[in-house]
Amino acid sequence: MANFELTREYIENLRLLIEQKDEETLLQLLGELHPADIAEIYEELSIEEAKYLYFLLDDDTAADVLIELEEEDRLRFLKALPSEVIARRFIDKMDSDDAVDVLSELDEERQKEVLSFLNDISVAGDIVDLLHYKENSAGGLMAKELIKVKESWSIITCLRSMRRQAEEVDEVYFVYVVDNDGILKGTLSLKKMLLSATDTIVKDIYNPDVISVNADVTSEEVSNIMNKYDLVVLPVTDSIGRLVGRITIDDVVDVMREEAEKDYQLASGITHDVEVSDSVFRHTKARIPWLMIGLVGGLFGSRVISVFEGNIDDNPQVAFFMPLIAAMGGNVGIQSSAIMVQSLASGSLGIESNLKKLLKELSVALLNATALALLVFAYNMAIGSVFALTLTVASAMFSVVMFASLFGTFLPLFLHKLKIDPAMATGPFITTLNDISGMFVYLLLAAYFFGVFV
Repeated sequence: MANFELTREYIENLRLLIEQKDEETLLQLLGELHPADIAEIYEELSIEEAKYLYFLLDDDTAADVLIELEEEDRLRFLKALPSEVIARRFIDKMDSDDAVDVLSELDEERQKEVLSFLNDISVAGDIVDLLHYKENSAGGLMAKELIKVKESWSIITCLRSMRRQAEEVDEVYFVYVVDNDGILKGTLSLKKMLLSATDTIVKDIYNPDVISVNADVTSEEVSNIMNKYDLVVLPVTDSIGRLVGRITIDDVVDVMREEAEKDYQLASGITHDVEVSDSVFRHTKARIPWLMIGLVGGLFGSRVISVFEGNIDDNPQVAFFMPLIAAMGGNVGIQSSAIMVQSLASGSLGIESNLKKLLKELSVALLNATALALLVFAYNMAIGSVFALTLTVASAMFSVVMFASLFGTFLPLFLHKLKIDPAMATGPFITTLNDISGMFVYLLLAAYFFGVFV
């Protein structure tokens, strides 16, 4: 399947074919595309145009396309469809985790209505069970479809049961072994099954070493575990160890992408998840809070400068290095906070105490601050700046880099302790605070050194 690139000409041609109701050509065009490509097309169409195309697709493809749509586009589309169509054409053709993703976007009454049209009560029951889990938990990510066998079964019994179970499972990664109470015991290798006699008991050949997670752990923990152990699938258990579902790598990739996008937007000073296609009002609402904080920070910074106005008037050369000090404080703070936020997100800081982390960053800050202060000292000496200014800039550079490094390290740890997303510690927030503190330190040192040496 070739890589698809959506163009304006393609959309216009598609709209013309829809207007002409040329079903044969439309099916030929859509048949060459991946569901993700079709979803991209749907985002450019009106509801009526999208509905027309949807009903041309076979049920399996239509269900796959629905999953690939962005949440807002999917909800807009679902509202335009009857509940029976949603149930029969989409929910019936989806894995339970995907079905829950779709239904969770509807209100409770609509959910019940859609579920009432499902023919298979067991499927409806699985979906209802999954709807009770939090969206950002392992239970909210998992699917009920999996293959499991009992440890007391023989190989021939396993094969018969696996054939029936495999009809509901798209990808078979592992065969899970449970006891008579449904407690997860391990995994069964397909190779061992093929090489074992048909009367061999599962208990004698299964692998008890299996990594699993509780249904209540966060999706972030799930992604960290799967990333750490290079897993493509992860079994999920309830509070007493019973196997209740599995999480596949495609669901975790979505979680990683969403977390990365959220952290990037927070670091950039955007408080809500926004897309390029979102309305002007939504973009403004997402950006204005941090811009307001930056405005307040800038006003405080101007007050700091006004306090030292007399000193700047007497020694105007002090103003030359104000942008440098402010910029370095912001850059160093963002570096330190970005490293700490990344480490917290990956869970790689657990074995070190907060004191040890701060001491490590203090050592790095000391080396960086010393190197930068010496460079700026040498520069000012080379260009013939007065000694008071040379000392002021070098001392301020050292102080600002030290403070910004430690502040950039401490703030994410503090926010993490308060259960606040540490990504908020990066970007505009830390830059504004470091600008104000850096300017204050620089002008304070300038007042001191010019008072002593001039």
